[in-house]
Amino acid sequence: MANSATGWCRNRGLGLLLAWLWFQPVMGAEAPSVQLALTFRPIQRDVDIARPAATEFARCRVQVERRGPSSGWVVLGPSGQTLRRFVDTNADNVVDQWRYFQNGLEVYRDIDSNFNNKVDQSRWLNTAGTRWGIDTDEDGWIDRWKVISAEEACREAVLALVQQDSRRLARILIDTADMESLEIAPDIARQLSESVADPQAQMQKILSSSTTLRSGTRWSRFDNAGLFPAAISADAGKSKRDLTVYQSAMGLVDNAGKTGLVQIGELVRVGDVWKLTQVPRPIDGNSVTSTGILMQPELPADGGPETQVASNLTPAMKKTLVELQELDRKRPAAEANQAAQRAYYRQRTALLQKLANASPTEADREQWMRQLVDGLVASVQTGANPEGLEQLRRMNSETQKRAADSKLAAYVKYRYALASYSRDIQQATPQQRPDVQGQWMKQLQAFVQQHPTADDAPDALLQLAITQEFAGQEPEARGWYQKLAADHPQTVAGRRGAGALARFGLKGTRLNLSGPGMDGTMIDLTGSGYRGRPVLVMFWATWCRPCTEELPEIQALYQQYHSAGFEVVGVNLDADSGPVSEYLSEHRVIWPQMRQDGGLESQPAIQFGVVSLPTMFLMDRNGVVVDSRVTVAELKKQLPQLLKK
Repeated sequence: MANSATGWCRNRGLGLLLAWLWFQPVMGAEAPSVQLALTFRPIQRDVDIARPAATEFARCRVQVERRGPSSGWVVLGPSGQTLRRFVDTNADNVVDQWRYFQNGLEVYRDIDSNFNNKVDQSRWLNTAGTRWGIDTDEDGWIDRWKVISAEEACREAVLALVQQDSRRLARILIDTADMESLEIAPDIARQLSESVADPQAQMQKILSSSTTLRSGTRWSRFDNAGLFPAAISADAGKSKRDLTVYQSAMGLVDNAGKTGLVQIGELVRVGDVWKLTQVPRPIDGNSVTSTGILMQPELPADGGPETQVASNLTPAMKKTLVELQELDRKRPAAEANQAAQRAYYRQRTALLQKLANASPTEADREQWMRQLVDGLVASVQTGANPEGLEQLRRMNSETQKRAADSKLAAYVKYRYALASYSRDIQQATPQQRPDVQGQWMKQLQAFVQQHPTADDAPDALLQLAITQEFAGQEPEARGWYQKLAADHPQTVAGRRGAGALARFGLKGTRLNLSGPGMDGTMIDLTGSGYRGRPVLVMFWATWCRPCTEELPEIQALYQQYHSAGFEVVGVNLDADSGPVSEYLSEHRVIWPQMRQDGGLESQPAIQFGVVSLPTMFLMDRNGVVVDSRVTVAELKKQLPQLLKK
């Protein structure tokens, strides 16, 4: 083995390290340092691996390892347990497998199967599960599953909804290739295609009204009511092959300690991969469908009464749906030229309009129109389809003329305003931005006056309040927050408005804040541990750039004044706890961290209406808030005075 690692490089834009280690068959060669070896992280983030503390590095070691034709480095922990293996399997002197361990067991492996120095496969092993993903274009994102269990497929589906990731969702939905490999009967295949058509639009509709799925929702477990997988015989006429199906699965999720249910529905095994036959739906008091498409009862041999399929689709509409699904399957990549993007959205809009026009009921028509509007808004905001704004303008004009007070009219009007503002603010010069902002405020005010009970009214009021607060116009902001809290108290936006009012009134009052810490202990700012000490409470997140930029100055103040009694308590608002520990370790943050699930919708964020990060409160020795919007510059001035008192 060579005396050193001659090439270490970054493999993809997510900033994860990947190594090129060059090997020669020389035993006892000098190994890379423990610090260097432990900088490597899995390409896929959702895996828990052993991460020794920096204080333990001195008791870890890296040594050369040979196993038959393979050679590489093995990283051993303080107790001799395996932490990492970097392996050259084809004797070309370059690492092609990166193996990660937890409790002495390998739990995850990145693989370069075509030996071009890029990871194209990711495997979860042992206690981490059975998943085996293929990254065809080697961009760090799984393109298809080679192996995934029913339980893991359900987890992927729920996480896709929580993260609003339609591509992640599409990977575990049955597709045309799956149906062909299972030799599904044509009429059943058509029903399945309709069921999974346009997952992005289905997902947006589901999430728009769900109280079960939020940004901080966490997967708990898979539940199939104790039922075994079902076998469907080939002679049932649904497929030319025997099928293995889970009839009606559920996913249990957790929202800040409260359990919720997501109806996963039917799953079918395609080789070593389990696929869903419909988009999962959270159970928010709605009825639950117990039978999927594949598990529909068979018709009597004498051609008795037909089984009612839960759909109002005409044959022509079904054909259009298939066209829409095929169009979405061939959707241009994000980096495609604007002509291709425009053509895609033009065709998609035409198909959705066709479905809306052919709908037999007004409710069905509204469903398709909402999907059409959502797609156009997204295309305008991303800059992929400039024509979309004119289409939205015409739709807004038409719906206002037809029924200005209808839910659809309010839905279209608000999204047209959003798209217009997004386009205008992107194109505006610094001198033009105040005028654009002013026009946006007028549109929001007009909307809440015309549609005070619309589903989007709370969001519009929140936008008005936040904009006024950022502009330093506190009385105006208070007025909007008060209206929001009074008119929509049961909504998340309404509770955030009440929290913002509480934040405005914090100065001169004792701060009542407590919650679980990152280490599992409870943090209570009214407790004895903080009595007699000035305390800075800092709401932050790993993705907040100003938080990271200001951190060194706060750390310097902490080091300077901690011995005199100064304390800092962080309140982390990341939606996912995964990157938090690594961030704290990397930046050497040693003060206590309070954290609850939910991110910006977590209980502490809602309690004080936190709308921007960092948000910092400064308390005196008596626990009384002296500044509820303190900056680092003000902290430097106020802290010495507080310590003197």
